[in-house]
Amino acid sequence: MGNRQSIITLLTDFGSQDYFVGAMKGTILSLNPSAQIVDITHDIPPQDIHAGAFNLLACYADFPAGTIHVAVVDPGVGSERKPLLIECAGQFLVGPDNGIFSWICERERDFRAIHLVNEKFFRYPVSRTFHGRDVFAPVAAALSNGVPANELGEEVKDCVQLDSLAPQQESDGRTQARVIHIDRFGNCITNLTRDHLTEGSSKAGTRLILNDRTIANFRNFFGDASDDENDLFCIFGSAGFLEIAKRDSSAAAVLKARRGDTVVLIKSHLN
Repeated sequence: MGNRQSIITLLTDFGSQDYFVGAMKGTILSLNPSAQIVDITHDIPPQDIHAGAFNLLACYADFPAGTIHVAVVDPGVGSERKPLLIECAGQFLVGPDNGIFSWICERERDFRAIHLVNEKFFRYPVSRTFHGRDVFAPVAAALSNGVPANELGEEVKDCVQLDSLAPQQESDGRTQARVIHIDRFGNCITNLTRDHLTEGSSKAGTRLILNDRTIANFRNFFGDASDDENDLFCIFGSAGFLEIAKRDSSAAAVLKARRGDTVVLIKSHLN
């Protein structure tokens, strides 16, 4: 063991106005001055576990094996919810057991969860309101110094799960999906992937319905030519999900869409 230049990412809803993120970094660097800390984002809306889950899902695979991801969006801090370490996809996920890692686990399928109970790796005194600094940051530092995951706690089988990312196939051939995230540009990101919609089908009468609006325009990129430049359109975003967008505007505002709204995929009978 000893100080190693491990990558530790941070994703929180703490913002940048207060000291919280700095305190977490200070705790990590006090235990491993060689740690390479990467900020994913600290602008997750307060207590928005789903937004945290989506943003981590969208980028965890961009990091090398051995990366330690600390995600703290934790409305249950101080309660009985478990502090958790998950080994998954050759990486480590550290944070509260509130579902924030469940979409990654659902995608990867193979994972191991450990309830963090070995308090010798915590920072003392442990605050009831700041487990990011006092539990998750020092555990991440311990991992970065080579402490085996088994020393940090005990394996558990049951973890909190968010609603599945899988759309539902209806008996009439329609696919019922939903909006899982709305980004800062107002793009409505659905849980539909290329597994549900091929390039050929998007050009053959396939359409989406969201809030009684039909979107049948599919593009390969945002500036793609269209019969109606002002129309709503569908596009696969960089996270691999089908998005509903509007050029130079907010599709969510136009559609009055919110996360969780139902999206129906209707494929042409030609497909």
